[in-house]
Amino acid sequence: MQKDTDFPLSEVPDSHRKGMVSMAVMLLGFTFYTATMWAGGNIGKAFSFDNLLLIIVVGNLILGIYAAALGWIAYKTGLNTVLLGRYCFGEKGSRLSDFILGFTQIGWYAWGVATIAIVLTTLLELEKSWQLPLMVLFGFGFCVTAFIGYRAMDILSKISVPLMLIFIAISFYRGLVDVGGLVALFGIQPAPNMTMSAAITVVIGTFISGATQATNWSRFAKSGRVAVLATLIAFFIGNGLMVFIGAYGALIYQHADIVDVLVAQGFLFLAIAMLFTNLWTTQDNTIYNFAAAGCNLLRSDKRRTITIVGAAIGTILAVLGMYNYLIPFLVLLGTFIPPIGAVIMSSYWFTYRGTFPKLASVTLPDYNWIGLGAYVIGSGCAYFSPWMPPLVGIIAASVSYTLLAHCFSFRTSSEQVHLTN
Repeated sequence: MQKDTDFPLSEVPDSHRKGMVSMAVMLLGFTFYTATMWAGGNIGKAFSFDNLLLIIVVGNLILGIYAAALGWIAYKTGLNTVLLGRYCFGEKGSRLSDFILGFTQIGWYAWGVATIAIVLTTLLELEKSWQLPLMVLFGFGFCVTAFIGYRAMDILSKISVPLMLIFIAISFYRGLVDVGGLVALFGIQPAPNMTMSAAITVVIGTFISGATQATNWSRFAKSGRVAVLATLIAFFIGNGLMVFIGAYGALIYQHADIVDVLVAQGFLFLAIAMLFTNLWTTQDNTIYNFAAAGCNLLRSDKRRTITIVGAAIGTILAVLGMYNYLIPFLVLLGTFIPPIGAVIMSSYWFTYRGTFPKLASVTLPDYNWIGLGAYVIGSGCAYFSPWMPPLVGIIAASVSYTLLAHCFSFRTSSEQVHLTN
């Protein structure tokens, strides 16, 4: 079999680095996701249009900065989040982050598989008996591009992202006409049922797990500028656009999902095309994330095999009905994911002074108790915080890591990390 050029257990070499267009469309395809629109719909009804815009900007700016900081580290090291986890959690300790990240992604995959089957049968007015075979079809079909790897996902994104932007533009214009113009849009009265802090938390939480694992692609960046700008384009602008479209649709049509909005506007064909492009570009990224976590968990370079196994697990979970209660569980897991990225960033800049040694040339301890301790503290603070749990988790994990490393005089000398020739 041809050698896997996605480097699941090693650094991405310079010869396989990608430019701005490839990076941006890949990450935009990842962040263009229907679940984000639903979140936007929830906050859209609770605020005036000007306050809504402020919430979207603040929430996605925080999300974008977090993702961009990890993207820079990924570019510098050529490593993704699960491989970076070895330095701050230890060889065996990093399996904790592998499990959390992998399990979250397979849950999202199951939700996406169920979503397309349910929505498609509704749009086409098919019998519910069609849902099971459609789940199986899309459960394995969505993983084809991820199975092939970056190059196939890149091609799909370059086709799908422009199409989705066109569909969004058509829907936005039609919505503006239907509501009676910008003055009428700004004049819609909200039904306050959410604080601004809670709304910003929802915006950050929509894709914080994805931002933590966007390193799977930003590590392919040709330069730091490409890594940072492409990540900001995806998570500040792209994710912000999805939240905005969800809120916009909810305000005018009482539908958050653009697929439902397009149907309400009379564009059934565009709605079906949007459904496919929207879900496929995120589903293949999601199962790719699962495979990356699985490779590190099992210390195996059989990325393609793990991709198929992950698709099978996600399909089974979809068939068993996890769609009905998955989202609250994933939101809860979202609380425990941001501290992983925070510990990685703190370890990179504080302990290793901005440079990780090559994986092949270093022997790391089985467990890095400082990193693991900081993660537990950050997660605990986020779980019990009534104010912006994702942000609280990031700050608490970073501060506690820095303090613990200082108190216990953590060193990257031969006492802690052994370089091998």
